[in-house]
Amino acid sequence: MKDRNHLANIGLIHQVKIIENGLIDIPMLQVLQPDGSVHPEAECPAITEQCSLKILHTMQYIRLLDERMVAAQRQGRISFYLACTGEEASTIGSAAALEPQDMIMSQYREQGALAYRGFTSKEFMDQMFSNQNELNKGRQMPIHYGSKALNFMTISSPLGTQIPQASGYAYGQKMAGHDAVTICYFGEGAASEGDFHAGLNMAAVLDCPVIFFCRNNGYAISTPSEEQFAGDGIASRGIGYGVRTIRVDGNDVLAVYSATQEARKIALEQQCPVLIEAMTYRLAAHSTSDDPTGYRSKDEEERWRLKDPLQRFKRWIESKGWLNEDQNLAFIDDTRQEILKQLKLAEQVPICPIEQIIEDVYDSPPWHLKAQLADLKTHIELYPEAYPKTSGRL
Repeated sequence: MKDRNHLANIGLIHQVKIIENGLIDIPMLQVLQPDGSVHPEAECPAITEQCSLKILHTMQYIRLLDERMVAAQRQGRISFYLACTGEEASTIGSAAALEPQDMIMSQYREQGALAYRGFTSKEFMDQMFSNQNELNKGRQMPIHYGSKALNFMTISSPLGTQIPQASGYAYGQKMAGHDAVTICYFGEGAASEGDFHAGLNMAAVLDCPVIFFCRNNGYAISTPSEEQFAGDGIASRGIGYGVRTIRVDGNDVLAVYSATQEARKIALEQQCPVLIEAMTYRLAAHSTSDDPTGYRSKDEEERWRLKDPLQRFKRWIESKGWLNEDQNLAFIDDTRQEILKQLKLAEQVPICPIEQIIEDVYDSPPWHLKAQLADLKTHIELYPEAYPKTSGRL
């Protein structure tokens, strides 16, 4: 047993010194200026024309998907939706810097990362309509996606649960010797959960190859960040837990791409966690159940629209001569039509048989689950008007 000295790396002073907030300045990486031009001092990441166009088209696709599905919720066609308008650069730019074998553990505003990996409009729609074609058998509420084939862990509603799960999964990757990392997305509001602290501490102590990616969009639903914490954002917490930390402009695709590339390299080569704090803004409502006019001004939103990550990145691609505007407009029109087509098809597909609700828990459903299913059927028969999709299929 070796001797340990927990004071070994601590310096000495001989008068009282208070460490104040802000003593350590954590800068923000930015490559693209708001007008889409590259900062004179910046170093652009090595990114191909093909990758750049895929990122742009995924950003455009997600914005069209968000617009269509918010409208579908307002029409009563689905029950719930969360748009990621204004945050596309942080999720899609980071996903582009990963490898297919890397595991993604998401919150519920990372549909862009899933789309970048190849999740189709049909798969999105089947999930949101909870029909019998849905990969998780319609057991999740809308926007709680999951895809084993794309290494995208199924989303959970409770905030922060994916953070310690990501540490554990990454530890398993390390023990198995896999050439892969786990990335874990969450908002700064979720960083107020105890799961955040447990997850970061576990990853730091056990040297787990995980990237903690915090989208700091300024609001935890209606609570502004200054009412959530007094410290220097979320980045300072990474330093406190001994985690390598990067703060990046979350509206700058190139900065996010570069930061995530470097984070993945460090996490894999050094088998350790990295925290990325992406400073961004949620232009949309928190969800279709939210009204942001109650807690922020239109002027504030308009100032952030000038920093629109999609337009910022599009201008850079145009400056490279990589974008044919006629082809791009045709892509947008075709994509809009495809989304609407798949929406109409998905809402016509029946939901799963109610008997499936007790499957996949035990090898064979036990008596008490069968009894509960019988009670459920009796309840639906008593109140068929409350279960229009189910009552006619009993």
